[in-house]
Amino acid sequence: MKTPLAQPVVRPSDETPAIPLQMAPKRRGKPPRHFADLTPEERVASVVEAGEPAFRATQLATHYFTHYTSDPAKMTDLPAKSRDALATTMFPELMRPTRKLEADGGTTVKTLWHLFDEAKVESVLMRYPQRTTLCVSSQAGCGMACPFCATGQLGLTRNLSTAEILEQVRAAFRSLAEGEIPGGVTRLNNLVFMGMGEPLANYKAVIETVRTLVAPQPEGFGMSARNITVSTVGLVPAMQKLTKEGIPVTLALSLHAPDDDLRSELVPINTRWSVDETLDTARNYFEVTGRRVSIEYALIKDMNDHAWRADLLGEKLNARGRGWVHVNPIPLNPTPGSIWTASDRDVEDEFVARLRGHGIPTTIRDTRGSDIDGACGQLAAEEDDE
Repeated sequence: MKTPLAQPVVRPSDETPAIPLQMAPKRRGKPPRHFADLTPEERVASVVEAGEPAFRATQLATHYFTHYTSDPAKMTDLPAKSRDALATTMFPELMRPTRKLEADGGTTVKTLWHLFDEAKVESVLMRYPQRTTLCVSSQAGCGMACPFCATGQLGLTRNLSTAEILEQVRAAFRSLAEGEIPGGVTRLNNLVFMGMGEPLANYKAVIETVRTLVAPQPEGFGMSARNITVSTVGLVPAMQKLTKEGIPVTLALSLHAPDDDLRSELVPINTRWSVDETLDTARNYFEVTGRRVSIEYALIKDMNDHAWRADLLGEKLNARGRGWVHVNPIPLNPTPGSIWTASDRDVEDEFVARLRGHGIPTTIRDTRGSDIDGACGQLAAEEDDE
């Protein structure tokens, strides 16, 4: 095995000045309260307060979570005099799609959303032969300051509300149900919190979203928790809290380096919680939930793609047991203004071979949508001035 001294060395500080972590959002204004923000009990209370019988809550939930609509004109089972009033009260417009970009023959669609306060986020819907996946945003911008990530360089504008996240989901369900994506009518199978933002930094809204995603229709979208992935750069206290929720979602840890020296530059939150502390917490998540943890690792040429780092990663993972983890190396996706590049293919192959040699299940992540800046690390909510 080559030693670290024998490898080319590129440091993040060679490429871009560090920006500080930003845990608090710039804006704290809250969007209007929406039907999707409410628990089933709160929905009943709200319709009764509006002068309607309690069963209207179930009717509204059926339209929203089963028919994927908040349009009063389509709620023909409600009295005409009630529709507009309930829609205005329960379904205020939180976000509007202002641009859609397509790739992969229309089976990958990135949507730019303008929120009620003109903050911007993006979501990406991807259809594969056997499944569909939606990548949602949980914050406008991100405060984690990872220098290779376009979203991280934006800084954090604000957290999204539960309903703002769920509106991204409803739009995807509707699009698939109406056959807008090539391949015919289908249903959303998988959801990943890998869009803009650090999901566990917006913990309350994200976990409320997850509860609604897995609630049976018509109280929620009826998704399987096992088909939902919550990503994090390693906010250890929030990871510990997620472990105790009792909802078996997949935890994805964005690691990107196995050594504290480099990871503290690539993922600045590592200055608060080290690699070992973060991996220990991830391992505990597996022990409690039985759900195998995904390790996300963006391969950056000459920076973190050395064979010795693959060996170190394999050793650290195996030191915590076998069968609890899966590694997803991700070829670095280009971002505007960045001179960092993805690893050469032979280096990528060697990195994967080293991990597999340690017995670590390893799969290169699909980089779908990179040509529309819709792949991992590329979401920046940019638009033309036109």
